[in-house]
Amino acid sequence: MKRRKSALLSLTALLAAALTALPAAADEIEQLKNGTFDTTTAPWWTTSNVTAALSGGQLCADVPGGTVNRWDAAVGQNDITLVKGESYRISFTANGAPEGNVVRAVVGSSVAPYETWFEVSPQLSGSGTDYAYTFTSPVDTTQGQVGFQLGGQADDWRFCMDDASLLGGVEPEPYEPDTGPRMRVNQVAYLPSGPKNATLVTDATGRLPWQLKNAAGTTVAHGWTVPRGTDVSSAQNVQSIDFGAHRGRGQGFTLVADGEASRPFDIDARAYEQLRLDSVKYYYTQRSGLAIRDDLRPGYARPAGHVNVAPNQGDANVPCQAGVCDYTLDVTGGWYDAGDHGKYVVNGGISTWEVLSTYERSLLARTGHPAKLGDGTLAIPESRNKVPDILDEARWELEFLLKMQVPAGQPLAGMAHHKMHDEQWTGLPLLPSDDPQKRELHPATTQATLNLAATAAQAARLYRPYDRRFATQALAAARKAWSAALAHPAVYPDPNDGTGGGAYPDTDATDEFYWAAAELYLTTGEKDFERHILNSPVHTADIFGPLGYDWARTAAAGRLDLATVPSRLPGRDKVRQSVIKGADTYLATSKSQAYGMPYAPPDNLYDWGSNHQILHNAVVIATAHDITGASKYRDGALQSMDYILGRNALNISYVTGYGEVDSHNQHSRWYAHQLDPDLPAPPRGTLAGGPNSSIQDPYAQSKLQGCVGQFCYIDDIQSWSTNEHTINWNSALTRMASFVADQG
Repeated sequence: MKRRKSALLSLTALLAAALTALPAAADEIEQLKNGTFDTTTAPWWTTSNVTAALSGGQLCADVPGGTVNRWDAAVGQNDITLVKGESYRISFTANGAPEGNVVRAVVGSSVAPYETWFEVSPQLSGSGTDYAYTFTSPVDTTQGQVGFQLGGQADDWRFCMDDASLLGGVEPEPYEPDTGPRMRVNQVAYLPSGPKNATLVTDATGRLPWQLKNAAGTTVAHGWTVPRGTDVSSAQNVQSIDFGAHRGRGQGFTLVADGEASRPFDIDARAYEQLRLDSVKYYYTQRSGLAIRDDLRPGYARPAGHVNVAPNQGDANVPCQAGVCDYTLDVTGGWYDAGDHGKYVVNGGISTWEVLSTYERSLLARTGHPAKLGDGTLAIPESRNKVPDILDEARWELEFLLKMQVPAGQPLAGMAHHKMHDEQWTGLPLLPSDDPQKRELHPATTQATLNLAATAAQAARLYRPYDRRFATQALAAARKAWSAALAHPAVYPDPNDGTGGGAYPDTDATDEFYWAAAELYLTTGEKDFERHILNSPVHTADIFGPLGYDWARTAAAGRLDLATVPSRLPGRDKVRQSVIKGADTYLATSKSQAYGMPYAPPDNLYDWGSNHQILHNAVVIATAHDITGASKYRDGALQSMDYILGRNALNISYVTGYGEVDSHNQHSRWYAHQLDPDLPAPPRGTLAGGPNSSIQDPYAQSKLQGCVGQFCYIDDIQSWSTNEHTINWNSALTRMASFVADQG
């Protein structure tokens, strides 16, 4: 047993001549039994298909090939005690034959629903490697488990380990992110005619000279920095640089000041034309119920998921949770919501609206270019069918949303089920086609019903020129959903319904009623919907708060469309003015931030998915430009992208495939290259959730305790609270990437 020497002398006490020793820290306590395998393998267990024995002072396990999931073959030890908030170090030596196989080491629960509190998946060498990791337990338990999951490999192999240890009472391992050069820029591109700003992290308090250098190293512009003091969002002393006067195009520019050169960037619009497409292409590889084709997305081919082909139980005849209903529904299709296999109407609704609105804006805005999102632009199976590809992609989700409606003759007919997903959480990695879990429909809710009403009504007007029958079907479903919501105005989701999928709780549906009424009115022009809009307290409320709109805050969806889609709504000019006022608020926020983003959450507590909230606030600013044509709104919206693409405290682009250093280990069960080298990383154009001060997942907790604002992020597949990808976060990127491309 080791003991840390943590008794320190207080410097203050020394100066005061009063020597005081701090108490010794707690002992490090070994939680595992027989981790050295000197004489026996007990009390370690194996699954029935694994044979384990001592070999050369190690535990060696013969593992069969051909299993589907990692947990189908395993070695482990149960009855582990963990203390909430205490730090632990798990360590082991392991090797594999043949080398290159992956082991998933897990600390979690030994009882259903088998929660995972820490995991790592190293690729094994043939000679043996020492591994050690520190994490903080999020629970108190005496039913913990340390497991080594060995399944999911095609061929038989042999796993050996030694010196397995789980020490409690260790000091948390310090985590220092590599933030690269102190000069922070948009690592992708600035528009030649747009704003160009950067942030310098420096100890200097006086202004400093800067130089803009081209790819050949020649200085093409220069000036002086502007000291900004300590930035609250990062706790850094920073200075700002404005080099917007330089409008020359080119690639490979760098910005230099205080002895630091930035990462390279372009001054060109072409990157945004590609990002416009990549951010929408993301949805094709999120499709459920369809085999993804390698010729359309090289490296991302996979079988169709959840189509009632074993081991899937499938989405063609999904029952309700016990006691919820006595029917089944065919809910095949749609987009997987995020890094899991669930499909959610409230998240699907705001995502579909935003993808559709990206196209609708292109039809209506003075800088819109609908052909840029037209037929043949996305290389999807429906390309060349004389329908804009972005509408084809959105329809894949719309048809799923329509299937989630409670059928006629049933209680709550016309309402929409809140969500459907696995009965229990599944582990990582796991292809959709390999998911063996039972699928379940969850109760219908008012919020889900109004999401269906809003998006189906919007779809009715956008698809009418291409498929009148589908448009008619969508409008009929929207009307039915609206009537059902009026009859059941307060059927809210259960906040505790979070096993196997997110709960998506919401205790207020007034914003969804407003949004649905707005879309139905804009499509039909009918007085009943107009009256609901004008009588809604949401209509005149200040809805543009600091966090931005989201799946649970949908009033802005209605307000933005009422401001931009032509209609005869009384007082429409006031609606437009409210959007401009909201944009002015976000512009003021942007100017107050040394990193230039329109986001300053209360108490500097970054919210879950902060990156998409920044983009949503930017959408409001961009809409003000569409309304007024004023350059200040155009510039404010453009500058918001700088933060997402590298001008941030971590000096990272949060979009996969864009920038010299980018997020590429987002939490996902099938974009899981970090855990399985045979699987891909997320596709280009995938947005990471971004800093989240609450760091709910164990991995982030083990690394980011005490983090400040922007530093509450880590690019690791295990960090589901800071680094997941979701369809509604990518829809924000889709909307803004298209706007920026149009300004080029």
